[in-house]
Amino acid sequence: MSNDGTVTLRTEDHIAIITVENEAKLNSYTPDMMRQLATHLTTFDEDDTLWAAVFSSAGEHTTAGLDMPKFFGPDADADVDPALVDPFALGRRTTKPVVAVVQGYTFTVGIEMMLAADIVVAADTAQFQQLEVSRGIAPLGGAHFRYLTRTGWGNAMYHLLRADRFDAQRALELGFVQEVVPFGQHFDRGLELAREICANAPLGVRATKAAALKYLDEGEAAAVAAIDQVKESVFNSQDFREGIQSFVERRKAQFQGK
Repeated sequence: MSNDGTVTLRTEDHIAIITVENEAKLNSYTPDMMRQLATHLTTFDEDDTLWAAVFSSAGEHTTAGLDMPKFFGPDADADVDPALVDPFALGRRTTKPVVAVVQGYTFTVGIEMMLAADIVVAADTAQFQQLEVSRGIAPLGGAHFRYLTRTGWGNAMYHLLRADRFDAQRALELGFVQEVVPFGQHFDRGLELAREICANAPLGVRATKAAALKYLDEGEAAAVAAIDQVKESVFNSQDFREGIQSFVERRKAQFQGK
């Protein structure tokens, strides 16, 4: 592993496991690590054999944030190809479900990328802090609106404007994370959730996420109008026929993503 850290991708059955590895610097992100992450997310999104992803970080901490000198120093090169999947889901967004797993320090961009995922499992050691206003800047990776969509105006301002630190239980109360488990069990639980997702029809899962995003992006009328498109994408699939047949035969469905 290089001194600048790395982001790895491995697969297990239909699951992509993406891991941030820069423990010597509390998993702080360099520009190159951000580009690696975007590349791996794009590989996941474009591989039809991969149906869900687990996004995790090595060691005791998720991330202390950005490696600031490498992002904002005089020789910084922080550009990421906009054709790639954006880890913050501000540009291109993955069409498949991502389960984020967090532990220990989960600061700034760590929270923003976590909130860009679909489901979050937190270790009971997780500590969260949106530090930007205490550093003379403001959140740039989506916290300014995802705090609002998850937890409402008052709670969002309560944490964004104070730059305070809060624990995993508070994150659960806010709706930022969906489960809190003991440290050491968090990755396995995230992987278990990904397996549960993969037991369902991949096209149905993707259609569900797409329809939910339609509502977030364009509102209720657009989400209602998209129902016909959802029907077309799933009712003509082999997986739909398999789902019905497995019900009739009282057996577990064997979906193929077709």
